[in-house]
Amino acid sequence: MKPKTEEFLNLLLWSADMLARPTFRNLTGSYEDWAYRNGLLRQTYRLEQQQLIERDIQSPNDRLYRLSEQGRLRVLGGRDPEQRWGRPWDGQWRMVLYDIPNGQNAQRERLRRYLRNRSFGYLQNSVWITPDPLEEEKQILGDGQINVESLILLEARPCAGESDAEIVTGAWDFEQINHRYARHLKVLEEWPASTPKNEASSRMLLRWAELERKAWIKAVSNDPLLPERILPSNYLGQKSWNRRIAVLRKAGRQLRKFNVPQLMTT
Repeated sequence: MKPKTEEFLNLLLWSADMLARPTFRNLTGSYEDWAYRNGLLRQTYRLEQQQLIERDIQSPNDRLYRLSEQGRLRVLGGRDPEQRWGRPWDGQWRMVLYDIPNGQNAQRERLRRYLRNRSFGYLQNSVWITPDPLEEEKQILGDGQINVESLILLEARPCAGESDAEIVTGAWDFEQINHRYARHLKVLEEWPASTPKNEASSRMLLRWAELERKAWIKAVSNDPLLPERILPSNYLGQKSWNRRIAVLRKAGRQLRKFNVPQLMTT
């Protein structure tokens, strides 16, 4: 997705008092001219086709759009942090163990890439772990030939005194995760709090918005977003998220006091 499109979706998120069902509205008299010049009509059409935004069906004659659930997740980085932290955990760890021959390096790398993208933790050589059920993985393997010497999925609990905290620390690099959240918190504190009144100040706000979005995506994309009961005690993800909600609420109010078309075209 193009950076300007990501920026537009981010502004939709800003414009809400809450991060749940954001809305965005333009009520200026020159809306049509402005929208035509800047390709916004084409952009909103494409986003509707991609089901990233939706028009309010209760206001068919009004220009009232909101992010769809799919669009909201896109702006948040693909996952809802509160939903992920709040999910229940049954205390069972799910493990993927594999021993793929050296001659099948491409298959091994595809499997590793899949596990990383699914936020599995790297516990030991060829041993990956997650607290979540392996429903999708079981479906993927269900139609294929099973070779337990090459790949096996297990559900397990520690039985020699190992704590869940030790498993989490061993499987995920929370030092790096916290470093990225610390960077995001620093960007949040650099928010230009005054309402933009000219081109220079609007550009400053947009530059900050881009930095904030990139810092958030970089942090959250590296985070497994584990259930709350097994998060490390020094974990910064929830602090960063709560601070982000507070700052974006203020930024949304700041945005609505300004001429939005002017802000987006500077």
